[in-house]
Amino acid sequence: MHREALENHLNQLLDITRFHDYCPNGLQVEGRHEIGTLISGVTASLDLLEAAVATKADAILVHHGYFWRGEDTRITGMKGRRIGLLMKHDINLFAYHLPLDSHPQFGNNVQLAKKLGLIEVGHFGDQDMAVLGRLAQPISLEVFKEKISRSLLRKPMVIGDMSKSIRQVAWCTGAAQSYFEAAIAQGADAYITGEISEQSVHAARESGVAYIAAGHHATERYGVQALGDYIAQKFGIRHQFIDIENPV
Repeated sequence: MHREALENHLNQLLDITRFHDYCPNGLQVEGRHEIGTLISGVTASLDLLEAAVATKADAILVHHGYFWRGEDTRITGMKGRRIGLLMKHDINLFAYHLPLDSHPQFGNNVQLAKKLGLIEVGHFGDQDMAVLGRLAQPISLEVFKEKISRSLLRKPMVIGDMSKSIRQVAWCTGAAQSYFEAAIAQGADAYITGEISEQSVHAARESGVAYIAAGHHATERYGVQALGDYIAQKFGIRHQFIDIENPV
């Protein structure tokens, strides 16, 4: 398929103009015009780029791309090596941050909910990024922790009373510690995100609402996979998700 056709379809599908984001969404590095093989991954690290080169990819689709707000704009050092490799091999880089988190079908939040058996009931927080939902049946925090561990193949860090019954759950993938107090106000029994901050521990203890840090990478593996599979099926191109291990 043509690069412009893929770019236009992704931009419209993910409604990128709706978001105030920390980076440009869409085509970040321009490569060859024709795309037959698409590689997806969480972050456009050098390891992912080298894997894409090895598979002779025409394009890479990621959640974490480049050109973040406030970073050094010079293309030197690590950024220079990454972008240089893409340009040397004429590979396109597409990156979608907040639009991919919140998409109702392919988003990280909805895909995480599917993995964990969460039923969505509403949204809250800045740009409605966080989700409020529930489990089909109440379970103990200990049982919920084990379910998350099995589903994401990663042991979460959990702050809370393991015997507590959990039914109402709020979540936002990645580094969304800032929504914890809003989740408490929404009446959640537990809040799931990727990372945890020092102050989140105290807030969990004092509020009685469990805080679950399930991994930034682990909670954001599934949106880009679902989106890549959709693109491959719709346009008849090849797609492969490459998981670059990350303990955070």
